[in-house]
Amino acid sequence: MTQNHLPGMESSAISVLKRAVELDQSGRFLESLVCYQEGIQLLIDVLKAVNDESKRGHYREKIKGYMDRAEQIKVHVNQMKEDGKYHEQVRIAEDATGYSYEVVFKPYISGALTEVWVEDPYVRHTHQLYNFLRFCEMLLKASCKVKTIHLLTSSDDGDGGQQTSALAELKQSLIAHGVTLDLRYSSTIHDREIRFDNGWIIKIGRGLDYFKRAKVRPHKHFIAVISDLCCTFSYLVMITHRDGSQLDIVIMTSDSATRPQ
Repeated sequence: MTQNHLPGMESSAISVLKRAVELDQSGRFLESLVCYQEGIQLLIDVLKAVNDESKRGHYREKIKGYMDRAEQIKVHVNQMKEDGKYHEQVRIAEDATGYSYEVVFKPYISGALTEVWVEDPYVRHTHQLYNFLRFCEMLLKASCKVKTIHLLTSSDDGDGGQQTSALAELKQSLIAHGVTLDLRYSSTIHDREIRFDNGWIIKIGRGLDYFKRAKVRPHKHFIAVISDLCCTFSYLVMITHRDGSQLDIVIMTSDSATRPQ
């Protein structure tokens, strides 16, 4: 990194670490830990490029402080996970942006994650099927080794052909990446829940369907894009309840789930 890049790198580090502190103070510890780690790495990169010894001392002191706090959070969260008591609630206001699946789920994905259960009665219509596609795509891109994704949903009585063909196509695409899609239907399912086998349970009031609908429709063969691990188009992430109220996402650990090491 050249001296010309230092101001930008330092600014990025400050921004990320400021966000880490905000999340820390609001009790969103896992998200804050991710930001602390990213911010610390940025500061380390700045430190490597600085020649002035007084500035280097300043950066070392800052890095140590943030590393100490990150370690405290890690110990605290791990202990609560072991006790089965960890609970985190994320509140997303109407028309908020920046809450993609990557942002929401990343803090709870680890290398130990191999199996995922999705219970959502509304994976039926085009935009809902596309949301599930993006969720699967996010898992394939993440730093984990997911081998099985279970989907429990309800059958679309109005246009079941589209739902059946889209999910069948997605299932074949996932097989090409070594992932099994276990698909089941239920006429009595109502609650929405996502479970990871590393111990996390995510409850979202609207399940995966918390985005405002895109103004454009995906291509009729949009499911196939997962074969190349990319989306054919993107749109601004807009999150809201249909009634305009705030969206609560509750994340907790399960006593019966496999604990992260």
